[in-house]
Amino acid sequence: MSEKLSNWLWKRRETKAVELIQAHLSLTTRAVEELEKAVEEKMKHQRELAEASIARLSRIEEEADALRREIALELTRGEIPPMEREDLLHLTRDIDWITDWSKESGRLLLLAPIERLPEGLAKKAAEMVHVVKESAVAVRNCINHLTKELRETMKLADDVEALEEKVDNLYMEVRSLYPTIDFTKVNAGEVFLIGQLFDAIENVTDWCENTIDQVRIIAVRVL
Repeated sequence: MSEKLSNWLWKRRETKAVELIQAHLSLTTRAVEELEKAVEEKMKHQRELAEASIARLSRIEEEADALRREIALELTRGEIPPMEREDLLHLTRDIDWITDWSKESGRLLLLAPIERLPEGLAKKAAEMVHVVKESAVAVRNCINHLTKELRETMKLADDVEALEEKVDNLYMEVRSLYPTIDFTKVNAGEVFLIGQLFDAIENVTDWCENTIDQVRIIAVRVL
């Protein structure tokens, strides 16, 4: 089984399925980059620019969904055995969740008045979303190494896990600052939306970690 998957990944790395997975990863990274831009723009009171970034994010997510379906069809036509095919389908679904939660974060960002947050909380939020973007980029690099060097893949997987832990810590710091919110500037419903937004952003890195768990499963079978 390991030899079959290894041969498929290395000897057929230029097949359409592999190319589509790499394109899917690129879309995922772009989605998270647009989320970071939208957060930055919203905090600068550039609402129109933020809305434009969120609209691009939504279009990217729709494109990623279509690509995921194309990957699934391509894998069913390929020569890879059933169990290995399922591994790669699982990997593709996990990648897609990163994009889905990025889109959900964008939707909540439209409603949550983060531009009216206290300065300390706003800075933590910006730092958090920046590390989320780093996590998505690290996932892309890690998966792309599956067709190059598996030991490097495992090292990069550890890097993603470290970034996820960093986001978790920032998330807790953000939540600890909720009591500093000035309720003369935001109402209770808006605070609720802000909380949902940070939950969604944190979920992006949760799915980065879940994706890397699947990468490890594939890599271990090949090693």
